Amino acid sequence: MTRRTPRTGPTPPRPPEFAHADLRPHPGPLVPEGDYDTERFTGLDLTRTHAPGARFLDCALADVTLDEAGLRGARFTDCALTGVHGVGTDLADAGLRDVEIADARLGGVQLHGAVLRRVRFRGGKLDYLNLRGTTLTDVVFEGCVLVEPDLGDARLERVAFRDCTLRDVALSGATLRDTDFREAAGLTLAHGVDALAGATLTPTQLLDLAPALAAHLRIDVRA
Repeated sequence: MTRRTPRTGPTPPRPPEFAHADLRPHPGPLVPEGDYDTERFTGLDLTRTHAPGARFLDCALADVTLDEAGLRGARFTDCALTGVHGVGTDLADAGLRDVEIADARLGGVQLHGAVLRRVRFRGGKLDYLNLRGTTLTDVVFEGCVLVEPDLGDARLERVAFRDCTLRDVALSGATLRDTDFREAAGLTLAHGVDALAGATLTPTQLLDLAPALAAHLRIDVRA
């Protein structure tokens, strides 16, 4: 009889899977409900572009400006986004599957209500990322700086923060399963300490969060 090795730690996220063939250059602009298949977007300024519901399949976006771009409900499948930057990008209710986002510099991006599956954020800085009500499955934040991400009411399964700086996370109402914070430096919570069930922390992180946990549990700690 074969003995099973007991599982230690959370189940790691599955990585995104895609392999781009030759891509055609796309000069822009984008249009609402547009279909973009095996295309490359390089150095474009998509500031205030209005393209809700656009669909990107096997595409690459590099050094693209997304200030206040309206991409609500867009779909990205088997895509690589490198060096994208912008403030106030609207990606609410979007769908991202098998996507890598590398070296992005984004602020105030709206991803609430989105569905992310097998997505890797690698490098870059993400400020005030709105992930409220978002479903994240097999998602990795690697080498990123995240400042005040809002994960309120989100559902996280097999999510890992690796070699990240993670500050003032909002977790109220979130549901966590196999969520690994052990490699997140400077982990602090804005609120939602009660949502940490299903998270994996280091002993040091737990000690840092002890005052918030004690306050939530109404524990009176005195010398």
